[in-house]
Amino acid sequence: MPRPVVVGVDGSSSALAAVEAAAQEALMRRAELQVVHAFVWPAMHVPPGGSPLGPPAGGVQESVEHLLAEAVERALAAAPGVVTDQAVIAGEAVTALEAESRTAQLMVVGHRGSGGFAGLLLGSTSVHLAAHSHCPVMVVRDRMANDGPVLVAVDGTPQSRGAITYAFEEASLRGADLVALHVWGTWSDRGDTRPADLVDLIGDVEMLQAHEEQLLHEALSGHREEHPEVIAHARVVRGRTRPTLIEASRGAQLMVVGTRGRGGFTGLLLGSVSQAMLHHAHCPVTVVRSDLVLP
Repeated sequence: MPRPVVVGVDGSSSALAAVEAAAQEALMRRAELQVVHAFVWPAMHVPPGGSPLGPPAGGVQESVEHLLAEAVERALAAAPGVVTDQAVIAGEAVTALEAESRTAQLMVVGHRGSGGFAGLLLGSTSVHLAAHSHCPVMVVRDRMANDGPVLVAVDGTPQSRGAITYAFEEASLRGADLVALHVWGTWSDRGDTRPADLVDLIGDVEMLQAHEEQLLHEALSGHREEHPEVIAHARVVRGRTRPTLIEASRGAQLMVVGTRGRGGFTGLLLGSVSQAMLHHAHCPVTVVRSDLVLP
């Protein structure tokens, strides 16, 4: 039986959006959907059924049961027929979900949870799981779309190979086109302005463009043969990486990125481009760690 798709829930609107996406993923993969809620017991010794002085249905147990029931209801509405299971785990959410990822084929979370600070674009649980999960992690924002292509960011490094493989599989499952986007340039993505591009001063732009196109062609080599049913579009854009990818995500139903690419700092599991996509992309983003062995 296929490994399950796991979704973490906490009652937030972001988590419920993640449930809908996870249910559709599980149905496409003919896998079970596991709805997981993790929490830390209050420091005060409150019985599971609530205080005898409080309302009869005001305890922790009733709240958790309601939260899970609502999540399962949303899952079945989004993907009728999906097989669901549910679990309550005592402990920190990041620790519990990371442990669950060991036996999952996909982990799905919302971009922010109920415990986040106002103004933050991305919750700490999402960032941690994207960097440390033992399976690919999909981070879902509030906007979902069932049309548009699957978009994969390609930089030509070994770290992006897993992302390319996964993106082709997702496009095949969804019956969607695939856009493989490679962005190149010599200036920094930082700041609103940039100095003169050194390529214009000392380089042959057409030659460098041809080199980058060849790099993308080589990165996609073999994947098209393995998935002839997927219509794949190779795009090479000269520009700033993060703004270009963010803008491209507007028309996508899913973006797939690796964990680190060119220019990353040794020791960091999640690169700056991947983090920027998790914060700012206009569609759900799946992060595929470069050291994962995909089934």
